[in-house]
Amino acid sequence: MKLGKFRHFYFPRDPVPFEEKKPASVWRGGAHNRKRVELLRRYRGHALCDVGYTHVNPTDNRYSPFLHPTEQMAFRYIISVEGNDVASNLKWILASNSLCIMPAPVYETWFMEGRLKAGEHYVQVSDDFADLEEKILYYERHPDEAKEIIRNANRYVEPFFDARLEQILSLLVMYKYFVATGQIEADPTLAELVGI
Repeated sequence: MKLGKFRHFYFPRDPVPFEEKKPASVWRGGAHNRKRVELLRRYRGHALCDVGYTHVNPTDNRYSPFLHPTEQMAFRYIISVEGNDVASNLKWILASNSLCIMPAPVYETWFMEGRLKAGEHYVQVSDDFADLEEKILYYERHPDEAKEIIRNANRYVEPFFDARLEQILSLLVMYKYFVATGQIEADPTLAELVGI
């Protein structure tokens, strides 16, 4: 189901074209797992990366102030890293004019992360981010390729803006669940539609 939609399906507008953005990457978040810890260890203070934790004491040297998504959209490259589960910034990054850089997603949600393709919707980096600098420099030299990936990402996100379609799909998912758990009898017409 599309739960937590106000947190996970928030799409601020991004009017700034890719070429007018700062030629660097950005990431903010909590240190919930080894990928995030490794990102900060490798790239804190790096010329191409403005990365930092927001969920630590401000006196901690790993701390960076919170950046609103619109502030992060000032960068050409926005890093997405799953935390406790799905990366909550992934949807708005893919809807922006910035290039999404991330390790391959592990978690599957309403957003169907498993359908995202590296090199088509986002730029994939290794889980330890060892190739992050290399990827940024590559797309700095190949901005047309970056913009094509951004266009594909924008197209991927587009159907999620259709409130009527999202509501219909939600109801069909609930219907399939109720049938599968024996709470209601399957209607032959609907059963065929939802694959029961």
